[in-house]
Amino acid sequence: MLNDLIDRIRLPFRKDKELYLSLYNVIGFYPHDISHYKLALMHKSVMHRNKKGKPLNNERLEFLGDAILDATVGDIVYRHFPGKREGFLTNTRSKLVQRETLNRLADEMGISRLIMSSGRSSSHNSSMGGNAFEALVGAIYLDRGYDACMQFIERRILGKMINIDRVAYKEVNFKSKLIEWCQKNRIKMRFELIKQEKDSQGNPVFKFAVVLETVKCSEGSGFSKKESQQLASKLTLERLKKEPQFIDEVFAAKTERTKMEEEPVEIVPETEVKDDFIIPQSETESAITEPVSYEEPAVDSDSKDPDFDLSDIAVKTEDDMDREEIIAAAEAAAFSENN
Repeated sequence: MLNDLIDRIRLPFRKDKELYLSLYNVIGFYPHDISHYKLALMHKSVMHRNKKGKPLNNERLEFLGDAILDATVGDIVYRHFPGKREGFLTNTRSKLVQRETLNRLADEMGISRLIMSSGRSSSHNSSMGGNAFEALVGAIYLDRGYDACMQFIERRILGKMINIDRVAYKEVNFKSKLIEWCQKNRIKMRFELIKQEKDSQGNPVFKFAVVLETVKCSEGSGFSKKESQQLASKLTLERLKKEPQFIDEVFAAKTERTKMEEEPVEIVPETEVKDDFIIPQSETESAITEPVSYEEPAVDSDSKDPDFDLSDIAVKTEDDMDREEIIAAAEAAAFSENN
């Protein structure tokens, strides 16, 4: 309090009196080192340089402020929702520090009016206010420390300007809502990059379109892929809600796609098995009835084995002798040899 009182007494004698008063209305206290805050409000389009020729802008403070903002908001959300799971806490913090929220805060608090930039850049860059808000948090950290940042966020922002409970339970992820709708209705969805370019200040600009089945839907532009896809998703959801003919077109495309998927793409193979391993009966009968000729192989008399020469045995043929007579003749021949 004493330091603030001293600062108030000295203010009329400083040439930065208006900036001090404006910052007091924004952050709730007077700066110690005004240079941090001047830098936080300086956009790169101004092209200021220091004595060594290095560019002066708020990009480095923006980086620092982004980290401090995540830490302070995470701390507050953690204490505000005891017992909630990590996913809920992360989602809530993301909603509170997302670019759209910071842009609105910068406009409502008057930060956007304090930014030093070229008029052309200011009218085009929709993220300029949110970036300056983060840089301002970085300036507070360098000027007064972490506790001052916590006090600014907890009392000034979440205490007066944002209903943390309403934000936590409000669904603002239009991309997730559109994906969920498509999954429930079995609609194929994709994002198509229409254009990627840079504006006159070198900022990247993306334009994406939502494609449902083969129907190109709404388009969205932004300074990041996420921002442009969110906008395209939001506009597509609004069309699905307000335009019945648009829904009919999407579902007609789905019907056409599913119809094509159901049509056969090639001839289905035959399931009949040919029994070609079985020989037809007609061929079998002809093979059986056909006479088979057999010739006795010629025997060379010189090559006969003398021990098995039976040429001296004279017996009747089978046509002339019965079985008993053949056996008797063989026995008589055997006995005669033994004698």
